[in-house]
Amino acid sequence: QVQLVESGGGLVQSGGSLRLSCAASGRTVSSYVMGWFRQPPGKERAFVAIMDWSGGTTDYADSVKGRFTISRDNAKNTVYLQMNSLKPEDTAVYYCAAGAFYTGRSSLWNYWGKGTLVTVSS
Repeated sequence: QVQLVESGGGLVQSGGSLRLSCAASGRTVSSYVMGWFRQPPGKERAFVAIMDWSGGTTDYADSVKGRFTISRDNAKNTVYLQMNSLKPEDTAVYYCAAGAFYTGRSSLWNYWGKGTLVTVSS
């Protein structure tokens, strides 16, 4: 069992940057595959980024490659999503997730945060 709490969302202009944090408690983040998903207004939740248990392997959705970076700080038991060159289409509620499988399919993930809203103005 692990609890996840996202923070760092807010309003940012197009082209700006934002860093989201996912603080974990109950278990260490190194015990899980960690990921970020997002849900734009009126749309389904979609994969954004993933990191394996070792932190050595990462993958990203095509829409964010080259702009977003997932990372973690084991000492703080926290996972991050650095978002650069933000676009209005990045506007969404962003969710941190933990699971046992390295997959972009959201239904296979076990634990979720409550989400943090990112709004990118044009």
